[in-house]
Amino acid sequence: MKNYDLIVVGGGLSGVAAAVSAAREGLKVLLIEKEGSLGGAMSNNLVYPFMRYWIGGDKDNLVNAGIFKEIVNRRLAYNEPSYEAFKFVFDDMIAEAGVDVLFHSNVFSVSKNERNVKSVFVTANAQTLEFQADFFIDATGDGELIAMSGCEFQVGRESDGLCQPMTTCFRVGGVDTEKFKEERPHLQELYKKLREEGVIKNPRENILVFFGLGEGVLHFNTTRVIKKDPTNAFELSQAEILARRQIVEMLKFLKENSTACKNAFLLNIASGIGIRESRKLKGEYVLTGEDILSLKNFEDTIALGNYEIDIHNPEGTGTHIHYFEDGEYYKIPYRSLLPKEYDNLLVVGRCLSAEHTAHSAVRIMPICACLGQAAGTAFAIASKTNANAHTVDIRALQEKLIENGARIK
Repeated sequence: MKNYDLIVVGGGLSGVAAAVSAAREGLKVLLIEKEGSLGGAMSNNLVYPFMRYWIGGDKDNLVNAGIFKEIVNRRLAYNEPSYEAFKFVFDDMIAEAGVDVLFHSNVFSVSKNERNVKSVFVTANAQTLEFQADFFIDATGDGELIAMSGCEFQVGRESDGLCQPMTTCFRVGGVDTEKFKEERPHLQELYKKLREEGVIKNPRENILVFFGLGEGVLHFNTTRVIKKDPTNAFELSQAEILARRQIVEMLKFLKENSTACKNAFLLNIASGIGIRESRKLKGEYVLTGEDILSLKNFEDTIALGNYEIDIHNPEGTGTHIHYFEDGEYYKIPYRSLLPKEYDNLLVVGRCLSAEHTAHSAVRIMPICACLGQAAGTAFAIASKTNANAHTVDIRALQEKLIENGARIK
């Protein structure tokens, strides 16, 4: 059994940020990822683009800075418009920091001793492996480690447990993008009409499409699968099939109604459906919608955000959005990463402790990266000062985050 200072489960932006931040401060770190590359939702679910992480029109005035800013800047060296280049960036960063990485591996069980997780059991290519560590971080997105460890959590919204819809992103090539932009208002109206008539089955109210991935390429974030539980394996499997049927439906609609898409072809489909919401920790502090709307200040703030409250209707059509004014940003406290039950476990990414409304704003990738940086740094400080997740010096953590380029105020 191999021993580490820190084990991070999940290799999305939050997991990479946590692992690299801790390793740069001297910790021996293992990063466990179920897929074959790092990047999480960006790499495996084609989530694109990064949602707003700057103030006003000034993309140099970042709300989400620190290691996230480094990630964005390092991609430029590859001179590649596709977000696939971030896979190279993450490989570079973990190699430079000396992080051990285990791909194609699933954590399926934990051992624990009172208020500490002791080890994780991993299945990989017909092998069962056990790894021990002083500290652990759940960066799985779905809160898999906290569920296995017996932490209290909530699935979906408070009223009925329904989660935000799942979406399978896909990309289409061979499009006359300028012509498509001209046609888009008409296509939106036609789509709405056909949906109301029942011809289109997708419950989403409009076509959500993005540009910027190269000439002739459209990125669609427009499928919508509702009333399926992402933590239920059978329902998740059904959701994958339903979303692909919606892709077929959308491709047919485009071919029949868009001149810009007459020569279009399907470039790729996300290897897995994108999950907006599933398990969320019920930690030492549950971030609320009122906290977000009131821009509440916290003494233990470790990250900021200004992305809007963005709730895709868990029951069907419609999306509720609350935009923040230019210059406004909200705070996220360290306690929302902190389970009540354990002294050596932190949670980062979209499985943090937040109610449904707040979660809809803080779940995005730039914020997740900042949460990861905070957690990795916290355990680096705890390791050096003989502290734990509950007793770590928050002021020292905040000072170190600022020193490393993060923004917390």
